[in-house]
Amino acid sequence: MINRILVVCTGNICRSPTAAHLLREALLGCDIAIGSAGLGALIGQPIDGAALATLECHGHRPQLHRARQLTAELAQEADLILTMEQGQVQGVIQRIPEVRGKIFLLGKWQGELEIPDPYRQGPEAFEHSYGLIERAVASWAGRLLLRR
Repeated sequence: MINRILVVCTGNICRSPTAAHLLREALLGCDIAIGSAGLGALIGQPIDGAALATLECHGHRPQLHRARQLTAELAQEADLILTMEQGQVQGVIQRIPEVRGKIFLLGKWQGELEIPDPYRQGPEAFEHSYGLIERAVASWAGRLLLRR
């Protein structure tokens, strides 16, 4: 049974907080704890302004976010770890090899799709990443809800 999901990206200020928020909404009422972290987190920083604006443009009001670094404890507590890129899967495995069996791409169900980092790019890049994250989250949520 999956009770804890950890979403991982690089800085933990754009993609992973966006995906974590969308997963929380998609799995509302399922009692699944969803968090996020970064491999090179900008520790303590809020969600990027452009990522927040993109979420708000789509009618979302995410909870307060502060970036945090991926730790062995966070990874070990999670039942499922979702990353944005294959390199991040490898980065997690290199740091915390014992969690190998529970790491997948967020875009797994879209043909192992990687979600590009929009950081320091224009609104179009954030919108593109948001669309990919939204579709990937919907696929995961559908599968997770079937298992409950």
